[in-house]
Amino acid sequence: MRILVCGQNYAPELTGTGKYTAEMAEALAAAGHEVRVVCAPPYYPDWRVGEGYSATRYSREWRGGVQVYRAPLWVPRRPTGATRLLHLASFALGALPALAAQAAWRPHAVIAVAPSLMSVPAALALARLAGARSWLHVQDYEVDAAFGLGLLRRPWLRRAALAVERFLMRRFDVVSTISEKMAEHAARKGVSAARVFRLPNWVDTAAIFPLGRPSAYRGELGIAPGQIVVLYAGNMGEKQGLEVLVCAVAALAGHAGITFVFCGTGPARPMLETYCAGLENCRFLPLQPADRLNELLNLADIHVLPQRGDAADLVMPSKLTGMLASGRPTVAMANAGTELFAAVAGRGVAVPPDDIDALATAIKTLAADAARRAGLGAAARAYAEATLSSGAVLARLDARLRALCGEGPEQPQAADPRGAEDLAAHALRPGKTE
Repeated sequence: MRILVCGQNYAPELTGTGKYTAEMAEALAAAGHEVRVVCAPPYYPDWRVGEGYSATRYSREWRGGVQVYRAPLWVPRRPTGATRLLHLASFALGALPALAAQAAWRPHAVIAVAPSLMSVPAALALARLAGARSWLHVQDYEVDAAFGLGLLRRPWLRRAALAVERFLMRRFDVVSTISEKMAEHAARKGVSAARVFRLPNWVDTAAIFPLGRPSAYRGELGIAPGQIVVLYAGNMGEKQGLEVLVCAVAALAGHAGITFVFCGTGPARPMLETYCAGLENCRFLPLQPADRLNELLNLADIHVLPQRGDAADLVMPSKLTGMLASGRPTVAMANAGTELFAAVAGRGVAVPPDDIDALATAIKTLAADAARRAGLGAAARAYAEATLSSGAVLARLDARLRALCGEGPEQPQAADPRGAEDLAAHALRPGKTE
């Protein structure tokens, strides 16, 4: 089949949506499809266009068996609610010529990835023009999250944006999203149950696995043997609730046996470094090379996953997949009843968002109990192997696409992922950071 993917973020971005969109496209190409992608130049999470790419020119490249068309966009140095809207609009406009040029190619399926919702109307229009089936993949509900997190506030703008979102979502042949709660949210927005498809983010369990030795990062960071390392690795932005984690770090500053390591970049990193200045129990790392992700995740004795309560079930942290696959327990900020709470239950510890004391206590208690850490970590690894492996998840995507386009029987939603072919393993670039 000829499959066109439209998504703002794409490889070589190492974190977030771009990582998964690229792996999806490459796995589909490896499965025998002809795949093209319209996307922006890499800029995330540094909010700066990567070296060798242009923010003002169109370009084309081959990447992992996929023909990639880059459209220009404007990237603000310091993203705010207003500048983010302009940023998203700039890609939506810049992508129009690149998408229009694909009409002559006549794709069989057009997959739009949200965020960004602003580029979705053009992808949907192209699908209609080309007689293709349309698929919307929702990585997070950006409209709900933007207002829930206070990035945007005007009530009239919220009503208008939600109305447009509902209008668009109802017109796609398939709307997929990454968690059960997010799938339920799609149904509440008016998408029929037959069109909703759960496609969780995945992890290459052959590339991310428990090491049988201490991570090399311990020596590089000068962390003494016996120290318990609490690791946060990923984007440092508004959705993460990192200010609560910083307060917990300060509360545990006198606990000599615990060291915190922050790895990543993003708008909130300067705040983290300012608040942690002078604390001897902290280390900072920049975003690490893709081929060192497994080494990095194995640095942790405990992963920590902060999350703002007002973003619950609107976004599902993509970094969780690697944490689970590394075979280490996770302390997550999540309320009971949310999908994040369910994902961590039995594989880590969940504490209420914004509760500094509960977060600090959970970290301290787990740090003192090696047997419990080992048990939770083993359960996390088993869960990743059984339900989140890249081959299992992406095989289900391929089957649903083929059925949608009339090339094969549709697979049931609840199919056991352990029985799926590992069609994607050789297509995924090993060890990207999340």
